[in-house]
Amino acid sequence: MTPDELCDKYAITELLYRYATAVDTKDWKKMESVFTEDAHLDYSSVGYRPGPRDEVLAQLQKALSYLPMSQHFVTNVEVDLDGDRATVRAMFYNPMQLPGVDGLTYCGGNYHHEVVRTSEGWKSCRLTEESLWFSNHPDPSKNGTHRSS
Repeated sequence: MTPDELCDKYAITELLYRYATAVDTKDWKKMESVFTEDAHLDYSSVGYRPGPRDEVLAQLQKALSYLPMSQHFVTNVEVDLDGDRATVRAMFYNPMQLPGVDGLTYCGGNYHHEVVRTSEGWKSCRLTEESLWFSNHPDPSKNGTHRSS
């Protein structure tokens, strides 16, 4: 691996950490900065309609405003570089407090990003969240192993 490739992988990993921090602090300007303007976001595995960045972020902003607490841990980041583009897979673990639920709810899965180098650094142009499991979800049918099609 060349020093430039190492720097790119580090910058892309930092992008994922910025994403997690933006979600948990509900910093929507920071969240926008993670993505290109024409990015496509897909959170269908947790029930949101996929679509353009601004439309999907508006859905998330509304939904997450009801959460008193969430904390995203992003790990096992795998970056496959291809010049000014890369594909990324990273695992997430997310404890959160849901309104009306005793104790914490937990979920985990994978983030799949397609990222591009821009004049402002690396940005995600496509995100698919692959939610794999929940525990203590208010809808008992979603507890345990969960894969949406």
